Amino acid sequence: MIGRLNHVAIAVPDLEAAAAQYRDTLGAKVGAPQDEPAHGVTVIFIELPNTKVELLYPLGENSPIKGFLDKNPSGGIHHICYEVEDILAARDQLRAAGARVLGDGEPKIGAHGKPVLFLHPKDFTGTLVELEQV
Repeated sequence: MIGRLNHVAIAVPDLEAAAAQYRDTLGAKVGAPQDEPAHGVTVIFIELPNTKVELLYPLGENSPIKGFLDKNPSGGIHHICYEVEDILAARDQLRAAGARVLGDGEPKIGAHGKPVLFLHPKDFTGTLVELEQV
């Protein structure tokens, strides 16, 4: 079921400073900021040869990233995203195995314009897992 690693998401308290660090210090290809109102975040993708890093910044007071940054003011890894071929089949298989799908269990469109779901971190060794259909 699980495919390749799509990205690692890092919540950051200063989006521009984090983007500059990846661009100027590490020499990475840094994308433009994009607002994702349905998810309450602004994201910037860092392109790497084998995957991506997603920088997350709160979009609005109700952003889930705001709560994360309140607990982790310096930022930190927020989630890891794996690709799946069929997100509904993956969801059903995971539920049958006892994994909890967050929200209403229906995929939302993510930052790449593809369906995504999130899995409860308590079911995956403390790691919030995102699945993205490819």
